[in-house]
Amino acid sequence: MLDTLIGWDKAATLWINGHYSPLTDQVWFFLSSVKVWFPLYAALAWMFIRRLGWRRGMVAIIALSLSTLVCDQTGNLVKNSVCRLRPCYDSLMIGRGLHILEGRGNHFGFFSAHAANAFSLACCTLLCFRQDRSHHYVNYALFAFLWAFLIAASRIFAGKHYLGDVIAGALVGIFFGCLFGYLARKISSRLWPQRRYEYAKGFRYRR
Repeated sequence: MLDTLIGWDKAATLWINGHYSPLTDQVWFFLSSVKVWFPLYAALAWMFIRRLGWRRGMVAIIALSLSTLVCDQTGNLVKNSVCRLRPCYDSLMIGRGLHILEGRGNHFGFFSAHAANAFSLACCTLLCFRQDRSHHYVNYALFAFLWAFLIAASRIFAGKHYLGDVIAGALVGIFFGCLFGYLARKISSRLWPQRRYEYAKGFRYRR
């Protein structure tokens, strides 16, 4: 059964990875770079302070930082425990036409920390922003999860991860993102409770 699942995973990865072009290669290479995260994190930190106030905003920033750290460290622990080679180190995958966009990195790839961090960010930030009841954040939710999906997909197109690595990473990220987002909301509501009349139209609570 496990061998069958691994076979399907490899076949699906090769099928997805095979849909490339010079133009899309540039897009996936850009999204696969860690540097694209820095402006997003800076913008989110500013939005947290702007929308939630400095105290609630700092709690949200700490929650997002911890979620990212836990996803990274859990990813390293699992990779070194499972020891599943990345597709770019698998001679059979390369022989079947695997397209590789960037340096191969370390040997093991289960699970994808990129996917975990991206989905953790989407879930954690959305839960934190929902403390600001003057906005619904529907557009932000669409952007955040689209961003996470594209980041996760870029790892397959780069030849660094199997589809299974990405799906597992996404599930881990959703779990930790929801966990730390929920904790941030509980801590903020306990320390700085809000009253109903403070959500009146055109008024946002600031402390």
